[in-house]
Amino acid sequence: MVFALLCSVLLAGTAAAGSPKAIQEQGRAMVRDAEEMVMHGGMGDGKAIVHHCAEVAKQAKAILKALSRADDHGKEAAPHLEDAIKHCQRVAEMGDKVDPGASLNPAAKARAAAREAMKHLADMKDDGA
Repeated sequence: MVFALLCSVLLAGTAAAGSPKAIQEQGRAMVRDAEEMVMHGGMGDGKAIVHHCAEVAKQAKAILKALSRADDHGKEAAPHLEDAIKHCQRVAEMGDKVDPGASLNPAAKARAAAREAMKHLADMKDDGA
């Protein structure tokens, strides 16, 4: 019984993790965090920039892991997700002690990359596979 429960949980998690709807939902959350990150940057909140950028990078990494290599839209989104991660790593390296204006530039670039990735992710369709 434990084995059956474990298998059902693992299979359900695997199917949901790679489904276009799940990926798109994670993409929307990523863009939402990216928007909040830049908004806080405009208000001078360095800690919030670093926090939201870490969330953007975490979500982008999860999306990259969940993408199917066979999906063309996923392939088109991947470089933008990698750019978002790269820019957020820059923000993390700068930390929250720098002038928020300095971290706002890579944060804005991360937001632009997240938005562009989401355009491609939104075009993904569930092929029933």
